[in-house]
Amino acid sequence: MSVLVPTMGALHKGHQALIKRARTLDKEVIVSIFVNPLQFENKEDIDAYPRTPERDIEIATIAGATQIWFPEFEELYPEGFQTITAGPLGSIFEGASRPGHFDGVVTVVNRLFALTKPSKAIFGEKDFQQLSIIKAMKTAVEIIGVPTVREFDGLAMSSRNHRLTQEGRNSALVVNRALSAARLAPTVEIAIEILNSTLSTESGFKKDYATVIDENDFSVAKETTQSKRAIIAGWVEGVRLIDNMPMAGR
Repeated sequence: MSVLVPTMGALHKGHQALIKRARTLDKEVIVSIFVNPLQFENKEDIDAYPRTPERDIEIATIAGATQIWFPEFEELYPEGFQTITAGPLGSIFEGASRPGHFDGVVTVVNRLFALTKPSKAIFGEKDFQQLSIIKAMKTAVEIIGVPTVREFDGLAMSSRNHRLTQEGRNSALVVNRALSAARLAPTVEIAIEILNSTLSTESGFKKDYATVIDENDFSVAKETTQSKRAIIAGWVEGVRLIDNMPMAGR
């Protein structure tokens, strides 16, 4: 059997953590690298996505990948392929801001699973809604989440970070500050107030949403107990940033 680590390339230390975790689970680790057009809203976003295949191969190999796979579009999506939908969870938060995004995610994941037949697959908690949707798929593959890897200053690792100027990066740090403070709040109401008040101090950050959710169904949490998570999404310099942290009361 094998462990699959699906990626879209532009690998960084966050991806390395996924691969290293996979390596602890099995000696066969497949890293797929495919920029999936089905999960992008427009061609400009696809074209802007960084592609660094040589560097990706080096990073994946050092981290422990035993097979690095660059599937072609026709290989994943042959004529007549069937798309699948993400369900209700795919239409809120990230799904509301990016209609159809999660349908594209579950469709490509379904195809990757069908072609590689792994026993397990690894995904990062940074994209927590994506992780939750994939866990809800009807599949025999065991889905394992890995905690978010952060830069030295707390910014969550992302392939999009390189698009930020230094000024933009400084603005983006407000997300980590907001989450770090809110996760310690004694009530959900106070946590949400902290999220919004902290984010409002940074004019360079344009908020999409900021709240505390129940990890089981993504409803707005009622208390800061186990399985509750603070989530934030927004834009800095036109670059979409998402991040989350588990509440300390879990």
